[in-house]
Amino acid sequence: MAANLNETPGAERLHIGIFGRTNSGKSAFVNAFTGQQVSIVSDVSGTTTDPVYKAMEVQPLGPCVLIDTAGFGDVTELGTARMEKTRLAAEKTELAILLFSAEQEKIGEELAWFRYFREKNTPVLPVVNKADLAKDAAELMERIKKETGKEPLSVSAADGRGMDAVKEALARMLPEDYGNQSITGGLAGDGDLVLLVMPQDIQAPKGRLILPQVQTIRELLDKKCMVMSVTTDGLVPALAALKESPKLIVTDSQVFGHVCSHKPAESMLTSFSVLFAAYKGDLPYYVEGAKQMDRLGPDSKVLIAECCTHAPLTEDIGRVKLPRMLRKRYGEELSVEVVSGTDFPQQLGDYDLIIQCGACMFNRSYVLSRIARAKRQQVPMTNYGVAIAHLTGILEQVSMP
Repeated sequence: MAANLNETPGAERLHIGIFGRTNSGKSAFVNAFTGQQVSIVSDVSGTTTDPVYKAMEVQPLGPCVLIDTAGFGDVTELGTARMEKTRLAAEKTELAILLFSAEQEKIGEELAWFRYFREKNTPVLPVVNKADLAKDAAELMERIKKETGKEPLSVSAADGRGMDAVKEALARMLPEDYGNQSITGGLAGDGDLVLLVMPQDIQAPKGRLILPQVQTIRELLDKKCMVMSVTTDGLVPALAALKESPKLIVTDSQVFGHVCSHKPAESMLTSFSVLFAAYKGDLPYYVEGAKQMDRLGPDSKVLIAECCTHAPLTEDIGRVKLPRMLRKRYGEELSVEVVSGTDFPQQLGDYDLIIQCGACMFNRSYVLSRIARAKRQQVPMTNYGVAIAHLTGILEQVSMP
């Protein structure tokens, strides 16, 4: 994915999901919350079909993605399909707003969603909309507080009352360490020289860098590191030109073996994919998953999960290079299935291993939901960089953030 240096990447924005039953006023709430006409508002049930994602700045929260989801309560076949999209949006959500309408009586589905978010440790805020229109709003709010243990907020999407209180409450709900997670961890710091090996191929068009490279460079500069970037063929000349060895070398995983064979013994080595395995996922789980790879055989089945939905490219890492490496090691008959985007199976039991990409296009919440699914179904999981390091025999030499 080519990087835009002028905008906060979508995966790095705080994802706020708005959930509630059909016609609870979610779309009107989103419009009042943002001060913009983001979502279509209608009295017709089911106006919001697919979730609407809107990137914007929301103070005091900063860069956000607001997700207006399809309402639950639609029992039609189309409604069931819409709910699958809503569940996917829930996996990406980092702060959840559970919207009740003051006019409703049954709240069972809302409470089930509240428990879902609590189980996945997603902060959730109950909000009662249209509270100015219903006489029994106070009674509903007391019921919600009794069932959830949280004091709901009262708002009116029609005139915007209560929106500032919602924003302030969401800001208080953010984990203390939110936004402070580091890509490179303790591998490099003030004054350290870091050498980046960045092949420019068909997946990084001329004049552009891929997103993990951009984000890593920015963090290293923020840490006051000295950063030097080369392509693969410039690695050896660059090392020869340096008076001192780099503290850290970060490479594209596809040339792990080449870089490892030429790096100074005192330089640490890692890859962009390994860094993002820790930044977006569960690196220890990925390392353990890579060690399970040697149980594979010709009859095994591997799932490769890409985040990008690009058309297949020549020598694509997920569709060509990794399958080739796997079959060379474990047998030509080994089955490899590739999915892209959000097409990640609910049932994983047929697979012997899952290999996830670096996930630069997804937020951490969604990647962790995939990992949790694999753990529940006891299927080993790793990522591109960790898998390639294992397949090239250098995993033990790779520095982990």
